[in-house]
Amino acid sequence: MSVLRPFTCNDMFHFNNVNLDHLTETYGLSFYMQYLSQWPEFFEVVESPLGEIMGYIMGKSEGHLENWHGHVTALTVSTDYRRLGLAATLMKFLEDVSNKKMAFFVDLFVRVSNKIAINMYSNLGYIIYRTVLDYYSGDPDEDAFDMRKSLARDEYKKAMIPLSHPVVRSDEVE
Repeated sequence: MSVLRPFTCNDMFHFNNVNLDHLTETYGLSFYMQYLSQWPEFFEVVESPLGEIMGYIMGKSEGHLENWHGHVTALTVSTDYRRLGLAATLMKFLEDVSNKKMAFFVDLFVRVSNKIAINMYSNLGYIIYRTVLDYYSGDPDEDAFDMRKSLARDEYKKAMIPLSHPVVRSDEVE
């Protein structure tokens, strides 16, 4: 049986099996440490009975007033453990933390080419709020969907009303 537990500094030396996927953004150690120190409650791993990291989620809270929200910075599951519902479990965890923080919604960015992830998020109740042009730099530059899901505090689901001009440049993202 897998275990959901808080991410620790030592986990950074054991999560290569998860981060080697071409769709996973890999950051420098200082980036992970910043999240771990500023938003530890948003950083969890799923661990196998043998102690192997199966996946993790890293997020934060940000914004102000009705834009106060939880944000998924990274969610990834090792290719060996996909299609077991671990990503949905991790998303539920982050949504629960965001609800406790009195956030109005949770948002995330996903590559427009990542149809499997987009479908999963849609099945979890997320909508495509807008398209962010050239969000992912590299070879090739790729756009992202900004996907959102309202939480309990957003009783009228205002955060899920798509923009009238749903395409923005990456430098316009708040």
